[in-house]
Amino acid sequence: MADIAIGVAAVDREELRRRISEKYRDVALNPELGFHFHTGAPLARMLGYPDTVVASLPAPTVDSFAGTGNPFLFGDLAPGETVVDIGCGAGFDTLIAARQVGPSGRVLGVDMTAEMRERTVAGARALGLGNVQVLEGYAESLPVADGVADVVISNGVINLCPDKQAVFREMARVLKPGGRIQVGDILVHREVPQDAKDDIELWSG
Repeated sequence: MADIAIGVAAVDREELRRRISEKYRDVALNPELGFHFHTGAPLARMLGYPDTVVASLPAPTVDSFAGTGNPFLFGDLAPGETVVDIGCGAGFDTLIAARQVGPSGRVLGVDMTAEMRERTVAGARALGLGNVQVLEGYAESLPVADGVADVVISNGVINLCPDKQAVFREMARVLKPGGRIQVGDILVHREVPQDAKDDIELWSG
């Protein structure tokens, strides 16, 4: 069943995914077009990423960056850790994580948009990172085995998922005992009217 109603929103999940994927396909392929959200190096600077880190990443990776926060403000990752990046996009955080965990660690990047996954793969190849694996999948049903991750990171993805409980259940499932979550996202402090919650145009636009 495509329609979901979880007390938070009732939208056609498949249609929402299609619209979001179309938008982020444009971000991957044509980042110079401009969008209703910030992107690229200016956004990374706004979110507190060090200029030296941003400058060390491939230009296409940076150009297609469209996060809402900075998961690394909670602390750097440790060498040897296994990381799952939910909604890895063009690979901005994935590549940073891969460098932090080093060759003894690994990063599993998950995204539903093929063009974004291709950006991540290309970025890892450009940097010679052999510890990155990119997977097709959704935040609510990660293509990752139980208990494999020391850390789950995500940046600007949970807010796009109507069934947030499913996302957090998946995070808990793939984490090792004692694992942690480092998320940058949008938090709403006021109650959103139900008609707005149920409006797919507001979700996707």
